[in-house]
Amino acid sequence: MSLILKSFERTYPQLEMKCLNWQSTHRNMSELEKIVRDYVEAYNSFDIDGMLENVYENVVFENLENGNITLLLNGADSFRQQAELSKSFFSEREQLIESLAQTNERVVIGIRYTAVLAMDFPNGMKKGERLSLSGESIFEFSDGKIIRLTDRS
Repeated sequence: MSLILKSFERTYPQLEMKCLNWQSTHRNMSELEKIVRDYVEAYNSFDIDGMLENVYENVVFENLENGNITLLLNGADSFRQQAELSKSFFSEREQLIESLAQTNERVVIGIRYTAVLAMDFPNGMKKGERLSLSGESIFEFSDGKIIRLTDRS
């Protein structure tokens, strides 16, 4: 609870705080949005520690392309290993948030993703090529931490 609400309750103890739950939920939703924005900023900066700052130890990460699961990770250690590995794939990368929707413990962002490849890939893509796609990331939370992250493109 914010200091303002605590102060208000001390000053006016006779009043019932009927809207307290709404205010608490609103505050939590704003906090969740900040966590998502901080995660995206850390991702764009190749800051793995920043990406993991608000991730649950048992986080589940899932990547889907055209509805097919291309990557499924369980746990923060696996997530960190994959994030460290993928740093070497790109010389530049950026997720740009184009939309954001929040419901309770879930934040969905629409993203435009661009990257420059840092290496040649087996599928024929070459170092220096620019990758551009759009999709969405779904962040699910428990106790203010990311418990599941699903990327769809």
